Amino acid sequence: MKIKKRTLGLILYLVLLMLPIYWMLTMSLQTNADILGSFNLYPKNLTFQNYINIFTDKSWYSGYINSITYVTINTVISLVAALPAAYAFSRFNFLGDKHMFFWLLTNRMAPPAVFALPFFQLYSTVGLIDTHLAVAISHCLFNVPLAVWILEGFMSGVPREIDEMAYLDGYGLPRFFLFIFIPVIRTGIGVTAFFLFMFSWVELLIAKTLTTTSAKPIQSTMTRTIGASGLDWGQLAAAGMLTIVPGMLVIWFVRNYIAKGFALGRV
Repeated sequence: MKIKKRTLGLILYLVLLMLPIYWMLTMSLQTNADILGSFNLYPKNLTFQNYINIFTDKSWYSGYINSITYVTINTVISLVAALPAAYAFSRFNFLGDKHMFFWLLTNRMAPPAVFALPFFQLYSTVGLIDTHLAVAISHCLFNVPLAVWILEGFMSGVPREIDEMAYLDGYGLPRFFLFIFIPVIRTGIGVTAFFLFMFSWVELLIAKTLTTTSAKPIQSTMTRTIGASGLDWGQLAAAGMLTIVPGMLVIWFVRNYIAKGFALGRV
């Protein structure tokens, strides 16, 4: 009986979880007139025109490309910066290490609105406004502390004897770190990459502030659905469905690492 109740509860939870996504999918396959005309649980007049409009309009698909570009750059930069920092926190004791570790986390706690104007003024001065690099570097302010925190938990779980044995075998620190230590914590790197990608993908304020035309993200492009006749609900829903796809692909590729990460790491 307990198993049945648990199963029913899980089914109910999944239904409630998937209901908004199903509703958005249904709207994306209807015209704006059908959406506003009557209440439909499923598309009566199925159409893919909303998706066709997105893929044939350069401003739409360029927004997706821009978002994926700066999110990927940010993920790579954050991992490259966080890996040696996390190793230092996990293996060495130095003056102020605990205070510095906490200070890194406070950067992740700060709201993006606090840094939007300073970033805009700084990048305007150096000529980085409306570039993928500007958004990618700005997101490092929040993602690098997160990456250090997660990776430090995985690295602390690796026995120090591995380091000592590698040094006895003649490995220097760079060679040991690249060819022995990183493969050992590849689960943690996969989990960290997932969270970095998702946090950068959903961030809106800084991305909109630092871009105007050529590097404008998909979140800014979605505001174009507002016209004189109101919101184009169908096209907006189609764009929303497409923004879910990158996250689903990332989850698919790192699904095994995520499962292990929740069990072993800080996540």
